[in-house]
Amino acid sequence: MTIWNPWHGCHKISPGCANCYVYRRDDSIGKDASVVTKTGSFDLPLQKNRLKEYKVTADDGVVFACMTSDFFIEEADEWRQDCWDIIRERQDLKFYIITKRIHRFAECIPIDWGDGWENVTICSTCENQDRADYRLPILLDLPIKHKTVCSEPMLGEIDMEKYLRTGLIEHVTCGGESGPNARPCDFRWIKDVRRQCVRTGVPFTFKQTGAVFVMDGKTYHVDRKIQMSQARKSGYSYAPGMGMAERISYTLPDRNTLFARLAGSDFRSRFHLSEGDRKYVREKGVETIRSHAEDFVAKRLAPENPENDGKQTPMKGHPIFIAQHATACCCRSCLEKWHNIPSGKVLSDEDRKYIVDVLMDWIDKEMRGNYGR
Repeated sequence: MTIWNPWHGCHKISPGCANCYVYRRDDSIGKDASVVTKTGSFDLPLQKNRLKEYKVTADDGVVFACMTSDFFIEEADEWRQDCWDIIRERQDLKFYIITKRIHRFAECIPIDWGDGWENVTICSTCENQDRADYRLPILLDLPIKHKTVCSEPMLGEIDMEKYLRTGLIEHVTCGGESGPNARPCDFRWIKDVRRQCVRTGVPFTFKQTGAVFVMDGKTYHVDRKIQMSQARKSGYSYAPGMGMAERISYTLPDRNTLFARLAGSDFRSRFHLSEGDRKYVREKGVETIRSHAEDFVAKRLAPENPENDGKQTPMKGHPIFIAQHATACCCRSCLEKWHNIPSGKVLSDEDRKYIVDVLMDWIDKEMRGNYGR
């Protein structure tokens, strides 16, 4: 990886900017980070060594541009064309541009941009739902070959699934905020966006916990040195078909505790077997019903990314369908929220047996008329 900062300095435009690391660092040396200035590294990708060879090569990895500013900031308008010329000349390098100013993109591109350059990825940030709903539609409509999204710092729940379903976003990154005044990042937000990525087949990276990390209702203050490593250890990054979720450790819930929680849910506790369902169970027998459950779980829940996940379980038509909704075994999102089984993981034999046992336990309670007791 190479960092290329052709100019330095920025001005804040949205909530994600509040605790900007550039301002924090510049302030520590008495520098005004709001002043945008051209740097001595402006032509870094063109610089050569004594052998007349480029100092930055493809072997050095992706070139991240403007990490201490914004590539599309107004103050850099007079310099930007020269940067585009550099990027055009270095077709052998991959350039990655992260911006909070995607709304300025169309007026800042070179005349030969066409439908985008193959060696340029544009990443739009969106720290909350408001910025996602403003920036991502703009990103999707622009002529860009490679589009990615970054929610860092992540400041709240974000539903971006409708944007991911376009198939135009190649990658999503989420992470918490660092620094002494960091705002909390809740692991629930991270996992929810990850589930959206799993359902839409979009690679996902959980980059860092941030300094204030909330998990299972508890707040943790995480040292800067381990914020990224802790995120990696979680195993919650995802790439379709790579088996990455197998690294996630989890514990299946205690059955009694689970049923007590389900009984306390207004939504889950409203499901009951009808007289027709009970008759069906009696006629078919428990073993047949269990085999049906095993089949439904294998076909509709077990794959890494089940077809129509979230909508694959009907609300009626079979006692097992009712049991699935009553026990939150109806889709992969519910399995993660209620049973700790991560999305994006092919269900193991143990997982499948556990789910079937839960379904059959619920049906048994319903048939005996003492569910929740």
